[in-house]
Amino acid sequence: MTSSIAPLGQPRSLVFLAYPQMGLLDLTGAQTVFWAATKAMTERGLPGYVVHNASLAGGLMPTAEGLSVDTLALAQFEPGTIDTLVVPGAPAIEQAMADNTALVDWLRNASGQARRTASVCSGTFLLASAGLLEGRRAATHWAMCDLLRQRFPSIEVDMDAIFVQQGQVWTSAGVSAGIDLALALVEADCGREVALQVARELVVFLKRPGGQAQFSQVLQAQTTDSAVFDALHVWISDNLQHSDLSVERLATQSHMSPRNFARVYKQKTGRTPAKAIELFRMEAARRMLEDSQRSIDQIARLCGFGDEERMRCTFHRHLAISPRDYRERFSR
Repeated sequence: MTSSIAPLGQPRSLVFLAYPQMGLLDLTGAQTVFWAATKAMTERGLPGYVVHNASLAGGLMPTAEGLSVDTLALAQFEPGTIDTLVVPGAPAIEQAMADNTALVDWLRNASGQARRTASVCSGTFLLASAGLLEGRRAATHWAMCDLLRQRFPSIEVDMDAIFVQQGQVWTSAGVSAGIDLALALVEADCGREVALQVARELVVFLKRPGGQAQFSQVLQAQTTDSAVFDALHVWISDNLQHSDLSVERLATQSHMSPRNFARVYKQKTGRTPAKAIELFRMEAARRMLEDSQRSIDQIARLCGFGDEERMRCTFHRHLAISPRDYRERFSR
């Protein structure tokens, strides 16, 4: 792979690949981060970024939201001079893959010469189509994780990650996660101090507390091929205070044998029963931390963690934050 690190004193060249019906925030969210980082670097007398929107033919490119973005033609760019390629996603990503095979071909060739390649939201599908994610871990919008697995079975899909770095390839979760991804790229390029300054200016977390685990587990369960377990999920939500929510108990509630239940549940939901219970408990605890005045120990017991320490470990594992800090940040 050819490295295209910017010469000393020169800004880094970022190229966002544009195509019809791409997501507007996928594009502009990350670009705003690089714009703010360039301001911060200029204040220090250092080079920042030069950001370009580019498409195959150039010209105005309509987004899914109805606004159009002016683009340059990709033929104007020498891939070896590009520091970072960024691919936004699209709501109708399957149609976008079918309509943009020439763009995927260009991406496949150019990514080997650019220093790194990144995707926002469902842009991961275009990276996968270009063969850039074979055998790698990747993130995408939580609602598209199952589709990504089906279309590209060699990819290890991380449902909980906000973004994933695999060598010189970065992928991010849904829409606003492009901001998190861009902040991580800025931190890698410019250092933590600049990334913190950008995060403060944009009023976002440098590293938000949690991953896609921030979306509702109950809602996500209802949007997957798991209708057979809808009643079980409601029952779980009503019985989290019981510490013994074992596979055997859940299987009995579902009128299945434990072995068959564990197999079918993982197949339908993408998670083991134990993992699902942990996430349901954590979501209930988060709601109580946000809305109630109960003590943390009371919340831990009501949600079935047993004690505050076990809940604290779970929060750190999934959200990288303690229950006490979570309450301070998000309590209403």
